[in-house]
Amino acid sequence: MEIPEIPNLIHYAIPVFVITVIVEAILTVKVKLEDYEFKDASTSITMGLGNVAIGLFTKGLILGLFLWLYQFRVFTIPFTWWSWIILLFAEDFVYYWNHRIAHESRLFWASHVVHHSSQKYNLSTALRQTWTGSFYTFIFWLPLVVLGFHPIMILTQMSISLLYQYWIHTELIDKLPKWFEAIFNTPSHHRVHHATNPQYLDRNHAGIFIIWDKLFGTFEPEVEKPVYGLVKNIETHNPIKVAFIEWYNMLKDVFRSNTSIGKRLQYLLKPPGWKHDGTGILSTDLRKEWENKKREQ
Repeated sequence: MEIPEIPNLIHYAIPVFVITVIVEAILTVKVKLEDYEFKDASTSITMGLGNVAIGLFTKGLILGLFLWLYQFRVFTIPFTWWSWIILLFAEDFVYYWNHRIAHESRLFWASHVVHHSSQKYNLSTALRQTWTGSFYTFIFWLPLVVLGFHPIMILTQMSISLLYQYWIHTELIDKLPKWFEAIFNTPSHHRVHHATNPQYLDRNHAGIFIIWDKLFGTFEPEVEKPVYGLVKNIETHNPIKVAFIEWYNMLKDVFRSNTSIGKRLQYLLKPPGWKHDGTGILSTDLRKEWENKKREQ
C-alpha cells in the first residue's frame, strides 16, 4: 500500500493561531467593549507551546506503537477518499468517548483539567492544552489501528479534529444556522462544555459532530450565559501549577487518604469530586440539585 507524505498540520496552523488570537483580542476590546485578559491568554499560549514541544517526543512514540500494533490489524483499509470519510466519523466517535471519560474518571481529568482551567473563553483558551495527556490518552485510538486504519491516517485525522475545535473557542460567534448547529460542534455548543453552570456540567463532549452527544444523552443547548472555569477554580496563571496541580491533588488523595487500598485506587477511577467517605460532591449532584430547584419554581 502506497503511503502518502502528510505534513504536520498543527505546525502549519501555528501562524493562523497567532494572527486570529490577535484579531480576536482587538475585536473583544473594540466590538464587545470588554477588557482582554492578556495574562490569562499568555498562560494559555504557554501551555500550547509546551504541548507542541512535548508532542515532538510523544508523537514519535505513539506512531511507533501504532505501527507495531498495525501488524495485527483485522483489515487493510487503503488511503482512498471513502476511507477518509469513514475515519472522519470513526475517529470523532472515539474522540467523544475519550473526552467524555476525561470528565468521568479523575485519572484522565488530571490532564484534561488544564483545558478547562481558564475562566475566560476565547481562541487562546483552545491553545491551553495538556502537558501530560499525550503519554496515555492515545489508548482510546488503539481500536482504530486494529480495525485497519493506517497510523498515519489516524494521527492526521486527530490533527484535523484538533484544528476544527480551535475556531469554536470564541464568544464572538453567536448561533449558526439551525442545520449546522444540529450536526456540527459550534461555538455555542462548546461554550456550554466549558461552563460551570450546573445544567452545563459534563455536557457537549463532541469533537466535530454534536450528533454523538445527542445520541448518548449528553447534549445541552446554550440557554443562559455560561460561567467559565472550574467548579473550584485553581486561581493561578503559573503554567507549571496549571499543568500539574490536579496530579498533585489526585495522588495526595491516593496516598494520604485514611482508607483501604481499594478505595484509594478509586480516586483514580471515580469522577472528580468523589470522596471515599461519601462527603464528595460530583457534577451529577450539582446537576440534580439544579433540576430539583427548577421543578420547585
